[in-house]
Amino acid sequence: MQIFKTNFFVNILFTAMTLMLLIKTSALQALEKFSVAGWSKPISEITNLLAEPDKGFFKKEGINLVYVSGTGGGSAITNMLSGAADIAFTDPASFFQALDRGEKLIAIYNIYPQNIFNVVSLKSQNIMDPADLQGKKIGVYSLSSGTRQNLQVLLHQFGLSEQDVTIQVTGLLNFAPLIQGQVDATAATDTGLFVGKLRGLRDVNVIKIKNYLNIPSDMFVVTKTTYNKRKSILRRFLSAYKKCSQWMIDKPREAAKIAKRRSINGRNEDINFEIIQLRNASSVSKTTQRLGLGHFDLDLLRKGVETFKNLGLIKRPINIENVVKSDLIPD
Repeated sequence: MQIFKTNFFVNILFTAMTLMLLIKTSALQALEKFSVAGWSKPISEITNLLAEPDKGFFKKEGINLVYVSGTGGGSAITNMLSGAADIAFTDPASFFQALDRGEKLIAIYNIYPQNIFNVVSLKSQNIMDPADLQGKKIGVYSLSSGTRQNLQVLLHQFGLSEQDVTIQVTGLLNFAPLIQGQVDATAATDTGLFVGKLRGLRDVNVIKIKNYLNIPSDMFVVTKTTYNKRKSILRRFLSAYKKCSQWMIDKPREAAKIAKRRSINGRNEDINFEIIQLRNASSVSKTTQRLGLGHFDLDLLRKGVETFKNLGLIKRPINIENVVKSDLIPD
């Protein structure tokens, strides 16, 4: 009799667990998979995306979010075009160059309206403004990186070009060559400069490129086909992204704690917090304060196109109104 009762309750427990598993599986299947091709690995500055298992912003919109790592804005677009992802987290330069190659793309959300790039030099070099860079040796992450492209943009604003300076590839950790005197200045990002200062970089002058041409750093880009045929999920995706961005702006300390578990470089919560604060600052602008997160300043993008064309980085004219749309951004 005792054995019968034990088996009876074991069977009930097994049945209940099976039902729970089926319900959970059914719920997951009900979510629509949507993949983001990133420009990087899962690092702390994109904690708003990485926090999905904890916060469920996308799940609430019926989306099963997948993040596909990349090695730059160009790789994000390549991964999207190959079908490995539905949307690209990329930079304007990669976007413009893909359009120049004939790709049919649409930018639908301005992730970071602020230009996060800069040029850093030791105060002993007395480089105070872009004109002082003439004849100098300047480090960049790589020849295909945003550091080089934005350096070109900066030089162009002062009638200079790469022929007026010497470009030297120094890699991502490029402040050692600066400290050791191998270069006179180095192009970097705001987060790169922050980490450099943590590692002992002192007494520097910083030229912020946004003070000269504040084109966005990153945007969400989709194919024209996706834009035309998948507007429902794109609206839901942007709604969730806008909410998770606002969450990270409102609760950076909570985000910093989550980054310890979810990012590959987030072991130190205090460092996470500072990096997240930098990204939060780059997510807002006068335009977004007026219209809401994600909106574009079309005049700035036109200037960006003109500059890239003058630099020879693109050859074809680009009509910004045809390739940048804000109609899917939620109110």
